[in-house]
Order: sequence, then C-alpha cells, then structure tokens
Amino acid sequence: MIEVKKIIFLFNEEVNKYLQSIIKKKSFANGYIFYGAAGVGKKQTALQFIKDIFEQSSPIGNIEERIKNNNHPDFLIIEPNSILEAKRSKSSDFEKTKKSASEVIKISQIRNIKTFLGQKSINSEKKIVLIIDAHLLNEAASNCLLKTLEEPSNGIFILLTSKINLLLDTIISRCQIIRFRSFSRKQIQSILKNYLDPSKFKNTKLKFEDLINSANGSPDKLMMNIEIWDELSDEITSKLEFPIKSSLEILEVSKLISEQLDIHQQICLVNFIQIIWWRKTKNIDLIKKLEKLKIHLRRNIQPRLSWEITFFKISLEDI
Repeated sequence: MIEVKKIIFLFNEEVNKYLQSIIKKKSFANGYIFYGAAGVGKKQTALQFIKDIFEQSSPIGNIEERIKNNNHPDFLIIEPNSILEAKRSKSSDFEKTKKSASEVIKISQIRNIKTFLGQKSINSEKKIVLIIDAHLLNEAASNCLLKTLEEPSNGIFILLTSKINLLLDTIISRCQIIRFRSFSRKQIQSILKNYLDPSKFKNTKLKFEDLINSANGSPDKLMMNIEIWDELSDEITSKLEFPIKSSLEILEVSKLISEQLDIHQQICLVNFIQIIWWRKTKNIDLIKKLEKLKIHLRRNIQPRLSWEITFFKISLEDI
C-alpha cells in the first residue's frame, strides 16, 4: 500500500508578493480572476488573501477558522451544485454523490450575492465573494454576475477557474487576472519524494517518473493520482503492465475494471495506462485509442464494452 503524508502546498511566490502589495496599499480591485491549472493552489491562496484582507480591518479573532467553516458574516462562497449536493448528502459514498451530480452554478446562487452585498459589513471594510470553478456559471448566472460586477458595491469578487476561455469576455474585462503557473518538474519531484513513503512505493507498477508525468504540474493531481492508484486491486494492475494480447484476459480485465471502479477512477486508470504503455512502446496510435476510450467513459457509454473494444483494437497493433 502507498502511504501519503499530509501535504501543504507551497504558494506561488510571485502571486503572493503581488497580493501582499495590494493589501499593503489597500488598492483593491472590484474583481479578481485566479486562473491556472487545477490543483496549483488557487483556492488556498484565495483563502489566505481573504484572511489577510479581513485581518487588516477587523480586530476579531479566529478569522481563519471562520472563513474555513464559512461562517464569517462578510464572506460568501459560491460553489457548483455538484459540490453543494455532495456536501449535503448523508450517503457514505461522498465522492460518488459528488461526481454524479450536475456541475453548474445557477442564477439563484448569483442572486444571493446581491442580497449579501446589500447588507452592511459587520466586521470588515469589505465584503468578499469567492466563486469556485467560475467557468461552470450557466448563461443566466453569467449575465447576472456581470450586472452585479458593474454595479458599485462594497464587495470584492474572487473567481477561481482553470478554464478562463469559458468565462464571458465582459466578465474578464472587469477583473484583474492573476495567473497561477503549473509547478515545475523539479517541484513536483520534490513533493513526491517528501510526501510519499518510498519503501511502500517500490511494490507498485508505477515508477517515480510515471507519477511526475501524471501530475501535469499539479501537486493536487499528483496526490489524487497516488491515492487512486493505491485503491486499485492487484488483479487489475498486474494485467496492465503491457498491452494485452489474450482475448480471454481482455474480457476478464474489462469486467474487473467496470465492476470495481467508478467512471472517475476508470478515466484515471486510462491515464495511468497511457503513461505506462507509452514508456514501454512509444506507440502514438495506441495512445490515441486510449484517448477515445476516455471520451466514451466521460459520456458513460457502456464502459465495459468500451474497454473491451479498445483493448481488442490495441491487441491488433504491431507492438
């Protein structure tokens, strides 16, 4: 079993210096867009920025804890419905609930912002609105947010997104864009060595290099991939070291994958297979076939059959 130690991501130093200068000068814009790949510290940095703003003007204690628990009177967080429904679910299968819910930010949630900003600040000079995954605003919600951004208020908006191209240009033009760069290969390698028990890692089919490649510069994705790989059974991973040629094995492993893993885990497994098989074959056609498999899985199109067809096609490759 892989053991992962608790990780605290290092914030982007360049971004931190810029945000600290804003706080020092009190030169706050009406809106900010924190843009960058998923898992590079946007949310952690935003929460620290919000804490520093509140501490500058408020004498009350426990600000960090109140922000974390979402019970600060001058702080409002807007999240996609999928996250909210997952948090409210009493089911023990939290992650399954989260992934099966519809991912969207609705106009009713944005209308709550107007009510929130219409109330007088209680503990600070500014009220702050944090919007998680702002690219998931639906059309009505986007237009409503645009109108709210245009109106003079005592609020600061912070929008987090990994897909800035999905935001309205008019929203982007009304905000300062703060870009978060992906972590370097050296930084990812350092995180991997510091937070993974090497003695446990030796018995896995993935190599250090594979995990570094799977992260795409995201510490969060790195740790998630480690945890997912750790949950995979040996009867699955032992059959995926190299493209499968046996028809019987293809049917067996496809059945195991579709029965043991949810769709999210299956997509992650495809990513792992691509990394391992590319390292061993350098066959681009094989990788393309696996990419098509991910498309079918995302659409939830007969997962077991999709695995079988993909593996059979790959078995015909001259590897």
